Amino acid sequence: MSEDHTHVQEFFGARAADWDRKFPGDGPAFAAAVAEFDLRPGDRVLDAGCGTGRALPELRSAVGPSGTVLGADLTPQMLDAAVRAGRAAAGALLLADVARLPLRDGGLDAVFASGLIAHLPDPGANLRELARVVRPGGRLALFHPIGRLALATRQGRELTPGDMRAEHNLGPLLAGSGWDLLSYADEDARFLAVAVRRP
Repeated sequence: MSEDHTHVQEFFGARAADWDRKFPGDGPAFAAAVAEFDLRPGDRVLDAGCGTGRALPELRSAVGPSGTVLGADLTPQMLDAAVRAGRAAAGALLLADVARLPLRDGGLDAVFASGLIAHLPDPGANLRELARVVRPGGRLALFHPIGRLALATRQGRELTPGDMRAEHNLGPLLAGSGWDLLSYADEDARFLAVAVRRP
């Protein structure tokens, strides 16, 4: 989108109040993605770029009361919308840039990121930052509730071979950032790439 965080905040801030109403049918896709991510009770998980927190209740259910759920987002209005929707009860919300997380090295078991990768100003460096906060063997889920083609159609653009989320591009990008791609699904109803943090 842009390296200018002000632009990102303005874009999402202006849409935060109506975000959930604009995409009312996404709930089952979030639930299915979290279920496939195979979190365990007691896990420590970050929802990176959590937006209005649509994944937070599902993540809390997956890790249980003994687990830790954090939601980080750059846009205050998105976090406010998460609070209004009652999702702050599922995890702690952080106003934070995922490019510079206020978290210790290796402190998490997993990162869930919905729609995030397209908005990262420096994807390689930003994925390395996510790897920094995850323990070796921990996992990353890059998710979107619709696939690449459906999203491109919605946005009025064409898919190109250079699309960062294409498997032939995403695999090497992850590999250069401390992750190994485990699984990749790009279907009309979902996009889900799961990677593991290298030792």
